[in-house]
Amino acid sequence: MNRLFTGGRCLDVAIDHGVCNEPSFLNGLEDMAGVVAQLVKAGPDAIQMNYGQADLLQAVPGKDKPALVMRIDMGNPYNKIRHRAMWAVLQNEAEPLLGAIEMDAACVVVNLFMLPDEPDLFRQCVQNIARVRADCEKYGLPLMIEPLAMLPVDQSGGYMVDGDAEKIVTLTRLAREMGADIIKADPTTDPNDFHRVVEAARCPVLVRGGGKEDLRAVFDKSAALMAQGAMGMVYGRNIYQHANPSAVVRGLMAIIHDGADGATAFDLYKQA
Repeated sequence: MNRLFTGGRCLDVAIDHGVCNEPSFLNGLEDMAGVVAQLVKAGPDAIQMNYGQADLLQAVPGKDKPALVMRIDMGNPYNKIRHRAMWAVLQNEAEPLLGAIEMDAACVVVNLFMLPDEPDLFRQCVQNIARVRADCEKYGLPLMIEPLAMLPVDQSGGYMVDGDAEKIVTLTRLAREMGADIIKADPTTDPNDFHRVVEAARCPVLVRGGGKEDLRAVFDKSAALMAQGAMGMVYGRNIYQHANPSAVVRGLMAIIHDGADGATAFDLYKQA
């Protein structure tokens, strides 16, 4: 946990989207070696990756580099259609943590999907978490659970957040009850409700970014969520799909570690 959090705070840049089987997520990730090199130079606290690309980060010499957060599951709820069978599985069902241990990850992350009318998908996620929880204790790896309450595909046109505070709080509480060391939670529609998520978690809460948005709005919302008790962010497309990802990291690090507001962060972004 100390490798992941700096002063109790963390910016985790997620570039683990290659297992989502969604082409739009890969815009900006075509050159993974280049992306990793740029992010290492920008200096976030962590970079979130899958086993098959993690060597790009861990091959960087020296100890002054972001911690590795490893995604160890995958699923098919990310597309703009509802599949006949919705599923979520561990990438290595026999030894789920083996790749994370090999790559010296500081943390592993698993989804907890709750989609309307998809109880079997939810059950699979619960089974995945139950499968890895004991191993995380055995090998001393923190477990990040990602509770995702999503809108219906036919209502939202794809993998979109349901910002209802009641749903997010309830699912966050379930994740904690199952043994989460860290929660990666969606923002509530009203940022002023997010303290309820933090209270339900009783462990560090990092905010999930979701799809790319207007950057000034991202900075303002991030500052508001930090004020509600978040310990940082796990942002992907809102970093790597912008023209200058390093500058976005600079602005977010100022919010997370220095208490900057959205306007100050945006000024730092523009100066980079």
